[in-house]
Amino acid sequence: MTIELNHTIVAAHDREASARFLAGLLGLEVGPPYGPFLPVEIPNGVTLDFLDTEGEITPQHYAFLVSEDDFDVIFARVREAGLTYWADPYRHRPGEINHNDGGRGVYFDDPDGHRLELLTRPYGSGG
Repeated sequence: MTIELNHTIVAAHDREASARFLAGLLGLEVGPPYGPFLPVEIPNGVTLDFLDTEGEITPQHYAFLVSEDDFDVIFARVREAGLTYWADPYRHRPGEINHNDGGRGVYFDDPDGHRLELLTRPYGSGG
């Protein structure tokens, strides 16, 4: 059986600003609009399709597995942007990164309150 995640919809108050925020941090491109969606394609082929939404947005969690070198580059962009970041999803360790499973990880929010995570080792991979 072959099953792959193809895309997910990301609610945003301003789809263009939110898509550009994520693409800029990750060093990716914002694709052309597809109907009401503005896609950001991740290198493994999955797209995050940003959709303008009115009213309250329920924050979702999006985790990105990156290489050690990419972590350095992306985390530098997070700091340069002046974003608040945490070592943990409960926000008990502000201004820190974690070293779970022998890698590195960090959490921060996008403009709509979605919780983004960068990690260099999958959970449970040891260390």
